[in-house]
Amino acid sequence: MFYLFIGEDSPAKDLQLQKLKDEFVNKGLEQFNIDVLYSRELVLKDLQEKLSYLPFKDSKRLLVIRQAQDLKKEIKDFLIDHCERPDEGLILVLDFGPALKRDEFLNRLKRHSKTILFKETVKPDTFVLSRSIESRRLDAALKLLSQLLSDGEKPERILGGLRYAWERGIANPVETKRRLKLLLACDIDIKTGRLKPSFALEKLIIGLCAAGKPAH
Repeated sequence: MFYLFIGEDSPAKDLQLQKLKDEFVNKGLEQFNIDVLYSRELVLKDLQEKLSYLPFKDSKRLLVIRQAQDLKKEIKDFLIDHCERPDEGLILVLDFGPALKRDEFLNRLKRHSKTILFKETVKPDTFVLSRSIESRRLDAALKLLSQLLSDGEKPERILGGLRYAWERGIANPVETKRRLKLLLACDIDIKTGRLKPSFALEKLIIGLCAAGKPAH
């Protein structure tokens, strides 16, 4: 039996995987009847070996392949052939990231699999951050800032993106002037080393969200 997990909501995927474990693998036999493989490290010989294993004191085994969109071509070809003659004693879960509409491998697997779609994660950018600031949603804005910095976005690019959004936005001239003044102060704090970039940006967002009313 084939399952396709498609999407980026990792907690929801883990919950669904646990349901499959509870349904098909008896307690106490997990270490014998559950394998998790990662596509970038996987070679065809190792996959074929795992597929040849029989369930140990149970009727089913569970095999999970993470990041299945990155599988090598020879493994994809093998799995397409394998899904047309599935092993009754095996539950095979292929865990994909966001689906591509023209992904031939995925589309062919869907014909022989149960597909479960999960929520897609929208990657944050400075425009999303700007909208949170517009709405004075401080907690959301600070979380977005933290995510941007964790993803490697440079502080100067964040400031540049905010300036671009505000200069082309619909805020009144007085509000735009206030924002740009705070942004300039943040830029100076960063360039002079007065504050760490992350602290300076947090101070900027707190100042922006704390003062004034949302622009219309």
